[in-house]
Amino acid sequence: MRVLLDTHVLIWASTAPERLGAAEQLLADADARLLSAVSIWELAIKQRLGKLSVGPDVRTWTRRVTSELVLDHLPVTADHAAAVEHLPDVHRDPFDRLLVAQAVAEGAVLLTADARLAAYGDVVRLVG
Repeated sequence: MRVLLDTHVLIWASTAPERLGAAEQLLADADARLLSAVSIWELAIKQRLGKLSVGPDVRTWTRRVTSELVLDHLPVTADHAAAVEHLPDVHRDPFDRLLVAQAVAEGAVLLTADARLAAYGDVVRLVG
């Protein structure tokens, strides 16, 4: 199974994996663990605004976490961006909508703790 980590799941996997619950094993057993450029973008914005801190630099933190968790980077493509058009309006957050679109396009499961995203169906797996 290919899994795509939502931004907060990425942080938990790096700093407090016990918060993932049963998804900790799912993450360990995954055929591919994907880290979207969307999550890095979200981290950079929130760090700049002072809403979170992952250390002095998001780029450095991301490199470390990518190595530690054996993550594959997933860029945002034009197809991913266009796929957002076809998602039902069950969630308004543009970061989350793009992550769902990427999961659908990439045949992955989005790991998230955001219960509102469960309305997107089997492409989403709730953790925590």
